[in-house]
Parts: sequence; structure tokens; C-alpha cells
Amino acid sequence: MPTDHPKREFLEAAGTLHPHPERVRALLFQRHRFFDALDEVQVKYEMLRAHAVEGQTVVAVSETFGFSRQTFYTVLQAFEEFGILGLADEKRGRQGPVKLTAEDVAWIGSRTREEPGLSGRALAEQLFERRGVAVHRRTIERLLDRARKKNT
Repeated sequence: MPTDHPKREFLEAAGTLHPHPERVRALLFQRHRFFDALDEVQVKYEMLRAHAVEGQTVVAVSETFGFSRQTFYTVLQAFEEFGILGLADEKRGRQGPVKLTAEDVAWIGSRTREEPGLSGRALAEQLFERRGVAVHRRTIERLLDRARKKNT
């Protein structure tokens, strides 16, 4: 694909241009125009799919799709945590610090008093579902740690 092609420019601007498309040796990417080795998100997704659906080993898919085994596991974890957005290399989530409102902090406090065993992840999911506020589980865990230290 030419270096000035619109799709290439879009992928580059989006941070999803595969830096090493020549490493992708999967037949899908060689035989079908639908599959584009320049699209790193697509390559990562197909790597995970080949492992999960086709039952190919981690070693085999890592080699075929041009990634290390460590990268495979990192990609898998990101996909499990963030879905398809986790396959982009850019930093996920909000940029900069997250500020919870006093109402959000109070809501988190009341939920932890109601169910003390709730994890940071569960609280983050509930906060998003019930209040529309998206924060990382670590934000809530740090908030709870500070509250515990303050109360001891």
C-alpha cells in the first residue's frame, strides 16, 4: 500500500498502524483483501481468534501473526479487560487524572458499607452502570485504601 494511501494515514493517525506488517505470515492476510496486515488491531484480533476458536497453540499463533508469546498474553489480557479497544496500542481510558465528585465518593462509600467484599473492579462496573461514571478499578482501590488508612 502506498505511503500516502488514506487508509494507511487513518491507521497511523489512530495509532493502529502495524509497525511490522511483513512479519504477519497468516494465510488469511495473504489470500484475502479483507485482511490487512497494516491494521494492527485486526492482526491482533485474528491472532486471538485463531487461538480461541481454531485451537492453535500460543506458540503457533505468535509466530504466524508476528508477535512474541509475551505480546500474545499482553494482548489477550487487554482484550479481556477492554474488548476490541484493548487491542490498540495507545493508552486506554481517560488521559490525565480522574476526579470523582463528592457524590461519587459517597456512593462508593455506601456500597462498600453495604457489601464490604466488593472488589474495585465490581465497584467500578457498578459505578458505570448506575451512575454513568467510568473509572479504572485502581482509582477506586486507591480511594478505599486512603479511606482505610484515614480510619486507622
